[in-house]
Amino acid sequence: MIVARQLSVFMANKPGVLAKLCESLAEHDVNIMAISVSDTVDHAVVRLIVSDPRKALDILESHNMLIVETDVLLVPVRNKPGELASLSRKLARARINIEYAYGSATNEGSESFLVLRVSDVAKARKALK
Repeated sequence: MIVARQLSVFMANKPGVLAKLCESLAEHDVNIMAISVSDTVDHAVVRLIVSDPRKALDILESHNMLIVETDVLLVPVRNKPGELASLSRKLARARINIEYAYGSATNEGSESFLVLRVSDVAKARKALK
């Protein structure tokens, strides 16, 4: 489990805007390792874990995008029933709130990872060890 720097980008919720963001990062060899997109009526929030957060921040700010940096946990998990229940129970016992989470999985039994925004990163790391 590691602490990662997440970039939350606030942008217009219309066709082509996400493509432009991704193209800008690709042009500068910044790899997107995890992404989550949430929409509202007039804007979208794109949460990114990237290979070089500092470089990505500079690139996105040069395009006048509003970015918020946040520490999140990247937690490796096995893709099997009950894993998320166990992890969230450990955090609940430590009185740590999961503010949001996103992730993906491939084949059942393989290792995946979750991105967790929690109320207390240091305490969560301790609870999950």
